[in-house]
Amino acid sequence: MTLPETDILGLRIHAVDLAAALAWAEQSIRQARPAYVCHVNVHTLVESWRDAALHAALSSATLAAPDGMPLVWQARRQGQPGTGRVYGPDFMTALLASTAQWTDRPCRHFFYGSTPAVMQGLLAAIRERHPATVIAGALTPPFRPLTAEEMAQHRAAIDASEADVVWIGLGAPRQEIWMHANRPLLRAPLLVGVGAAFDFIAGNKRQAPLWMQRAGLEWCFRMATEPARLGPRYASTIPPFLWRLLRAEFAAWGARR
Repeated sequence: MTLPETDILGLRIHAVDLAAALAWAEQSIRQARPAYVCHVNVHTLVESWRDAALHAALSSATLAAPDGMPLVWQARRQGQPGTGRVYGPDFMTALLASTAQWTDRPCRHFFYGSTPAVMQGLLAAIRERHPATVIAGALTPPFRPLTAEEMAQHRAAIDASEADVVWIGLGAPRQEIWMHANRPLLRAPLLVGVGAAFDFIAGNKRQAPLWMQRAGLEWCFRMATEPARLGPRYASTIPPFLWRLLRAEFAAWGARR
């Protein structure tokens, strides 16, 4: 399945919506095509200008999904009207639900990241909401750089689980760089970085109301709930994004004159 794409401020973004992303993901799993998914928002886009490893990971993603509404709006402005938000928690919930309905064979899911407490809550929530989901395994790595031996042990555990999908909740940019480095070394067809989805599904963090998500105001809600952690992040990413976007618009306007 060929996915439409567009360049947003120097980064390739796939111009898909949630339905198209899910159809692509199920096809990738069934055909055992090695792939990985990055959910791109303003934060990860701006950080990719500063971090070469993150830029390489996002640029190499099999699916660079538009996770934030500003990217959706810009893709539509650039001639991709079918673009919709592919929000990490929604993508994860929907793929768990759809693969749980497979009747020809099971789809096996592995969960990697977060803390033991959050992981326990996540797995309990999945078992309650999607009881037919096959949980192949879970790992919560320490919050520090891993040794080569530890990385090899984790890959061996994932491979031994015979997972079809590996969900990675390490947070950006760690999860994107992890997928880029480990994609060639893992047998699971699909790796998906989903950031805070583990916390949201586990009930550890509150999600913004749907109207705020659709209006592109989720960042306001999240900053209000986690000001110390997210305030500096948004202050360092939103202004540069708007400035570069404005410069690009002026350049495009000048070229049309």
